[in-house]
Amino acid sequence: MKFGLFYELQLPTPWEEGGTNRLFRETLEHVQLGEQLGFDCIWGVEHHFMEDHSLSSATGTWLAAAAALTSRIRIGHGIACATPQFVHPARLAEHIATLDQISDGRVEFGTGESASRMELEAFGLDPAIKRQAWEESVREIASMMAMTPYPGHDGDFFQMPCRNLVPKPYQQPHPPLWVAGKPDLAARHGMGCLGFNALSGAGAKRAVDEYYSRFESECVPIGHSVNPNIAVLSQLHVHRDAEEAHERGKHLRFFGFSINKYYLDGEVRPGRGDSWSTFEEIRDSIPPMGADNPTATIGSVEQVRAHVQALEDAGVDQMLLMHQGGKLPHEQNCESVELFAREIMPEFQDREHSREKQKAERLAPAIDAAMARREWPRELTDDEIPVVTPYGYASFIPSPEDDAELASVSEDTKGALGLN
Repeated sequence: MKFGLFYELQLPTPWEEGGTNRLFRETLEHVQLGEQLGFDCIWGVEHHFMEDHSLSSATGTWLAAAAALTSRIRIGHGIACATPQFVHPARLAEHIATLDQISDGRVEFGTGESASRMELEAFGLDPAIKRQAWEESVREIASMMAMTPYPGHDGDFFQMPCRNLVPKPYQQPHPPLWVAGKPDLAARHGMGCLGFNALSGAGAKRAVDEYYSRFESECVPIGHSVNPNIAVLSQLHVHRDAEEAHERGKHLRFFGFSINKYYLDGEVRPGRGDSWSTFEEIRDSIPPMGADNPTATIGSVEQVRAHVQALEDAGVDQMLLMHQGGKLPHEQNCESVELFAREIMPEFQDREHSREKQKAERLAPAIDAAMARREWPRELTDDEIPVVTPYGYASFIPSPEDDAELASVSEDTKGALGLN
């Protein structure tokens, strides 16, 4: 099994002076620690206007910094909001391809629709059509990266003429595609499933079985390649003393608290948050975490190992470890991750190569069948590629009228402008 470090970039309100800068500095330090410890991937979320849930609004910038500070660990968007209302598909394709180049081919391209009212209404996206908009956008982004040139698109949610997207990504035909959400959606599109709905071992087994059953029978790739993988989110804090792990792990309950606030039944007054005091009033009433449940990676080494084993037995491909939340001190977070990496992770990583080889052999016929179901976009012939001519003018190139207006300008100034 693989292990990914999942970053929400949480900072409960009210914020202390310098707290935002400290958060970004500490998370980048943590990324470097994760690479040193042998973790497989980092995953950065994308959220907007969720003041105390996540400050990761410019995920691409943060991931580019992480890529520059590392050399091996994979760089995951978990997820990039991919509907045209959030970002033009060509702009997102350019970003992913550029990030893939500067990271030497380490990008995992996770996508999603977004789901919160705070975000959807701010960007003018109707919840009723967001799934269709996402599907159209992701399908075309994959073609933009894979085709030379991209033949263009006239769809329901965006239009674009024939253009050649540059740069192309390092990984061909494009980085692995993932989607946040349910296993059936991911499997039908041939994408990895970022299962952010935390699962027990039994729940993970049901999700894994559904994913691979649908992948083998129904998959029609949305991209130009498939990525048959399923990842499961789990909160992480491990300590040699189980009681201490659970005491520290109470900070991670803030994740669920803020999810409820922004997605279920909370009330938000933008710019006037005071979430921490509210959370502290109720956090001890939240049931303890332990045994084989969605938060069982909080506990002693033995308890955490047992839960990881349950997920491996279920066939999970990667664990997404949500380790930073609330006001958990950076030092305690690092201690936990180091203990996990030293005493739990190696035995599961050691079995990964043989497991992946067996899975690839088992899925090979299903992958061939899925690729055959896809109706592939046709490459344009040379004589079909349109010739684009310039407008013939530009604001930074002086026109005759501009020259007339400059008649009274000194010769020195004209020389500086290159006009004499």
